[in-house]
Amino acid sequence: MKKILLLVAILATAFTQTGSAQGKISGNGASLLSSYYNVKEALVAGNAALAASKASELVKAVAGSDEKIVNKAAKKNLLKHAGLIAASKDLDSQRESFSAVSDDVIAVVKTAKLSNAPVYQMYCPMKKGSWLSSDKAVKNPYYGSAMLDCGSIVETYK
Repeated sequence: MKKILLLVAILATAFTQTGSAQGKISGNGASLLSSYYNVKEALVAGNAALAASKASELVKAVAGSDEKIVNKAAKKNLLKHAGLIAASKDLDSQRESFSAVSDDVIAVVKTAKLSNAPVYQMYCPMKKGSWLSSDKAVKNPYYGSAMLDCGSIVETYK
């Protein structure tokens, strides 16, 4: 009986340590994902100044991301397109750049676990573009209040 309890304790410790190692990866990636969500929410609200500010935060999160999470090519693209959002005050051009940012972040989410919570991939047939959300409710960043609920969940990453 003591051997079984000892074995269970060892296994529990091993799984806890593995989980915390994944937590570090999620923590680094969580900053990137959180920054991405902030840009998306600013675009949903139609606030170009806030989108530019939040995109600057996204640039910092991408620049500081681990190459195990974001490979060099994706990092280069993310920095370019997030930088375009940050440098622009035009909502339409920010939304256009956000499409490229979304494609790159979606590719990262498919290969690395960035969050312990589900991540929902949405798709807008009018824009023919995707984005990510932490919420099942559709809030379209490409059209904002004009077509707020245009889109649907096409994938869930857990």
